[in-house]
Amino acid sequence: MIFIGIALLVAAGLAFAVNADAGSLVGLSVDQTGRLVPLVLVLILVAGGLFARRRAASELLTGLLLWVGIFAVVLAGYAYRNEIMNVATRVYGELSPGQPVVDSRTGQVTFHRGLGGHFDVATRINGASIPMIFDTGASAMVLTSADAEKAGIDTSHLAFDTDVSTANGTGKAAVVFLHTIDVGGIVRHNIRAYVTEGGALETSLLGMTFLETLSRYAVTRDALELTN
Repeated sequence: MIFIGIALLVAAGLAFAVNADAGSLVGLSVDQTGRLVPLVLVLILVAGGLFARRRAASELLTGLLLWVGIFAVVLAGYAYRNEIMNVATRVYGELSPGQPVVDSRTGQVTFHRGLGGHFDVATRINGASIPMIFDTGASAMVLTSADAEKAGIDTSHLAFDTDVSTANGTGKAAVVFLHTIDVGGIVRHNIRAYVTEGGALETSLLGMTFLETLSRYAVTRDALELTN
């Protein structure tokens, strides 16, 4: 019970420190100092459990050092949480080409080059997941008939009266306007696009009608960077 009393006294002292903005002495804001209170209380109660039963001094010291180390790791993880998240998303992007890596500070969206040498881009069109390929040579976004159907476009009522050039040769396409397109959190509405007829195209293309709405896009050696 003594440790519960100590924990309450420490909590009162920390509450006073938060109100007095004592955390500013070590570079913490009032909000950050307040969030540390539960962690400190948990550490005190756990330490109390260690000392509540009779143990060898070496065992008590080992246990105490272990919990101090755990607390230090948790505190460091909290302090560097943004950096840790950025590293985690970067690793995820390297292992999963086509998935966006979003910088939480700048909002920049990055895609890594796939094994085939091109940039696969995971998008959501009208709420449907549509994989695309980045292509500055496409004057507009281009959807295959199958992807257009996934996005809720009724291709049976489209007028395929526009000539287009694709990797498979020339073909026919219809002009549509996409209600929404989401690329890594960058959202655009009413974007003009083409829907190709039949099997004229194997993969949908992320073309200029989307790219020209961005403030910046750049291609480096292994990365595609999009800025809202």
